[in-house]
Amino acid sequence: MIRDMGALLCLGLLTASLSSSSVAETLLGFDETHSEEQRARESRFDAALDPADLREWMKHLSARPHHVGSEWGEQNARYLADLFRQWGYETRIETFDVLFPTPKLRSLEMIEPTPYTALLDEPAIDEDATSDQKDEQLPTYNAFSIDGDVTGELVYVNYGVPEDYEELERHGIDVEGKIAIARYGKSWRGIKPKVAAEKGAIGCIIYSDPRDDGYFAGDVYPEGGFRSAAGVQRGSVIDMPLYPGDPLTPGEGATDGVDRRPIDEAPTLTRIPVLPISYADAQPLLEAMAGPVAPAAWRGALPLTYHLGPGPAKVRLRVESEWGLAPAHNVIAVLPGRTEPDRWIIRGNHHDAWVNGAADPVAGLAAMMAEAKAIGELAGTGWRPRRSIVYAAWDAEEPGLLGSVEWAEAHAEELRAKAVAYINTDGYGRGFLEMGGSHTLESFVNQIAREVDDPYADLSLAERKRAATLVRGADKDRKEARSREDLRLSALGSGSDFTPFLQHLGIASLNFGFGGEGQYGQYHSIYDSFDHFTRFLDPEFLYGVALARTAGRATMRLADADVLPFKLETLVQTIAEYVEQVETLAETMREQTAENNRLISEGAYVAAADPKETYIPPLPEEPVPHLNFSPLENALETVQIAAQAYRAARASATADGLSISPEKASALNAVLMSIEQSVSRQEGLPGRPWYRHYLYAPGFYTGYGVKTLPAVREAIELRQWQQASEQIKITAGVLGQLTRKIERATKILGRK
Repeated sequence: MIRDMGALLCLGLLTASLSSSSVAETLLGFDETHSEEQRARESRFDAALDPADLREWMKHLSARPHHVGSEWGEQNARYLADLFRQWGYETRIETFDVLFPTPKLRSLEMIEPTPYTALLDEPAIDEDATSDQKDEQLPTYNAFSIDGDVTGELVYVNYGVPEDYEELERHGIDVEGKIAIARYGKSWRGIKPKVAAEKGAIGCIIYSDPRDDGYFAGDVYPEGGFRSAAGVQRGSVIDMPLYPGDPLTPGEGATDGVDRRPIDEAPTLTRIPVLPISYADAQPLLEAMAGPVAPAAWRGALPLTYHLGPGPAKVRLRVESEWGLAPAHNVIAVLPGRTEPDRWIIRGNHHDAWVNGAADPVAGLAAMMAEAKAIGELAGTGWRPRRSIVYAAWDAEEPGLLGSVEWAEAHAEELRAKAVAYINTDGYGRGFLEMGGSHTLESFVNQIAREVDDPYADLSLAERKRAATLVRGADKDRKEARSREDLRLSALGSGSDFTPFLQHLGIASLNFGFGGEGQYGQYHSIYDSFDHFTRFLDPEFLYGVALARTAGRATMRLADADVLPFKLETLVQTIAEYVEQVETLAETMREQTAENNRLISEGAYVAAADPKETYIPPLPEEPVPHLNFSPLENALETVQIAAQAYRAARASATADGLSISPEKASALNAVLMSIEQSVSRQEGLPGRPWYRHYLYAPGFYTGYGVKTLPAVREAIELRQWQQASEQIKITAGVLGQLTRKIERATKILGRK
């Protein structure tokens, strides 16, 4: 407690300094006069945000299940389009026909040692008014699981990520010909059947363990907000790290006349059947398992001893889907810019859900609608932004970002030429500001976070987030929170609609949300409802208003800035940290491999303490060779010099309050908006060319989780040494592209 009070005291001294200076701060990208005008406009914008609007919109949009292709999903698209038109936007609905399997047969039976038939059902409850809409609800299933009928012994694989299988191998256990049972968490769900299939499993079951989002976390629904015994997490298991979007039309919009792959040739479908279950259905299966006791870190919160198997529990798993196309209705609403209509600020949130989807995605959607309404009211007074604002309500996000990906692919060339930035939200909860995105925008986002107040604490969003880090963060994060003016902007992996814009098209992107304090255990269940949200997440919709204030400021400032508020030196500083990380990764692996091989040669690994348990000592690994990072280091040094020169030129050009001329600003903005494209390659990443960004990508075995400098980092992690050497040189070449862009920007600033 004393340590925490000290942290808060340090925070008070630091944030008092930051707050006193931020009031007088000129907005990034604006001169002093335009800063004052922008702040006055934002005050009017704030005054137009009404929590009652968000409540009304959520109640309507989440009133019925609205998955892609559903009647209420189409109704919601028309409802949204009508509202945008009322608010003064040029609005259209763009529809794409996408592959969307829905379940015909789902069955899970334990046939040995005792029979049990899984219920695979979420019951309606009196406390949740929309939980009884059985005729419209999608049943519990994993979309894009292949059809299958398999029988085999169970093996418990923990979270089902690659390192879990390494642990199983040390116990002499493999899943060849078996059915893996994994718990949700630690990785995106699609990774679990992907790795299981690679290891030889014939099927995969994924369950929600109460340790992660059930009674171990708090009271379960309806008494509390966490997942009850019958709750099930639906979700897609498409191989998004390979490519997202419609599996049949990679790289092209799924429109009429497009060539579609045969379903059996779509590489992003699973190779084995997959089914999600509740922890009520998982408990009899896990109780029937034997074999070694699971390691301590693998044990969940069910009242049983967790065993690894295999068997004696044997199950029959059957999955069959209706494989058809569904219409994905994207709502696109445009407020044309007054002087640069062909420069677009795109603001998006999806509208489809697995069931009623109050938190995911309607909460974020309602916040975006509040922004759009308030901006529409400003436009009604005669103001127009310098650049066009494009609001997008995406359909078919849940199955694998289908709506946004197809739209981005269909408009790819136009977007590369016109899109300045993409700003994303999704669901949100109660708590702390979550912010991720392109690191050129880190200072820009921090300035906004310092100016928006937390709904309940007498602190700005930035101050409250910093306080949480000082009290709860790791030592490194606490130290940085005390010394660094700007909070870190998280790098983006995947899992929401920023992916096609940032990682495929090279468009600067941001993602905002709130979380960390709400009782949200209903992810992708029938209980993600209006009743649950208004009891346990944001009863007064004040965090929704805070989200609208945050993302709305980002949208308006990017749309009206004299010079785009991209800080190139911040990007380069971040790249330098990533380079250091991959070098440290290689060195750490080299040392660990050498030490491990020494211990093996000396017979240091001994059998398990339990004589009944098989334990196989690890085999020696190939030594980690020396990787020549000098091309990357040299390229980094060159781009650092270029960034320093740019910073000096920018400071000189704006010295004594002088503003950059409109001609110079226009030329500079054209360069700044192409920065993300300069760190992308048309050829894409090794083995997955859809992903073109060389700084940020979803991990091949993490899914949503980001890998920075992914071509180099993943080659090292996978011990692909030749590829690592090749990608070091290629990544150095990408930094060379960035250097040339920065030098061009510096030259523009230096012109008379």
